[in-house]
Amino acid sequence: MKIRAFFALTLPDSVVRWLADHADTLCEYDKKTEVNWVDSDRYHLTLSFLGDIELGQVEDLEACARECLADFCSFQVHINAAEYYRVSKKLALIAALPDVHEELQQLHDLTVDVAKKAGVTYEEEDFKPHITLGRLPGKNGFKSPEKWPDLDMFSLADSVVLFQSKPGEDGSIYTPLFEIPLKDLS
Repeated sequence: MKIRAFFALTLPDSVVRWLADHADTLCEYDKKTEVNWVDSDRYHLTLSFLGDIELGQVEDLEACARECLADFCSFQVHINAAEYYRVSKKLALIAALPDVHEELQQLHDLTVDVAKKAGVTYEEEDFKPHITLGRLPGKNGFKSPEKWPDLDMFSLADSVVLFQSKPGEDGSIYTPLFEIPLKDLS
């Protein structure tokens, strides 16, 4: 059986509320109401999207993730931009983007390595860690603002979660399959 899966960081309630307020300000740029805005209770920071995987690969992913992330320390993620982000020919996003510094890039790379070690084919080329605020079809009339509203917040990256993603009537439904805590900063 195949499932859709991705690695992500969860976000604290305070960051989710701040991002929801920010998404509300971005609605004014959705002149043709093309954006399918994501409910804030589904916000997370996607580290790597694995796509369709075999259900049996989840155990291998967890074992590899526990081994590869055993010494990885928690860190602060600076979320400081929002932009239109074309994911593929079929999908574009309005996304909040973190400053991709050394730790976040290493964590992204580690989750990709974990996927490959577990036998998952990873094909994302220009992937950016991001928080999806809204989705649009690949072909759309969305006009990006010349200057996006300012965004400046921090979130603690203290665990990595593998989520299953299932399409639902009101957007995707995310189910955590396992969580790997990162070493405490202190």
